[in-house]
Amino acid sequence: MPDGIYRIVARHPESHFDKSLRIGYPTLDQAVVARRLGIDLGGDIMTHGLPNGLGWLGRWHRLRDWTAGCVAVTDAEMDEIWSAGPLGTIVEIRPVAARASEGP
Repeated sequence: MPDGIYRIVARHPESHFDKSLRIGYPTLDQAVVARRLGIDLGGDIMTHGLPNGLGWLGRWHRLRDWTAGCVAVTDAEMDEIWSAGPLGTIVEIRPVAARASEGP
């Protein structure tokens, strides 16, 4: 998972998931450094709900890492993020250990 500060750069109301928001990763600076070092950073990082038709899974989807680098949330959580996150909204992605140490 690419930790850092990014922006929402695209909104997809209809996709293979409930809804999805594209995160602007990698940034131009990250891409320049990676190219210089010969590193493939990947890309296509999204925050999205559950796959269409599987919304009933709810929080159970967290028992297994199934996203290949994306940030998956329940459909209800995606609805809340969707309404609060227009294009350009700043998103901070932090490593799991950093989030866990902060408490609930």
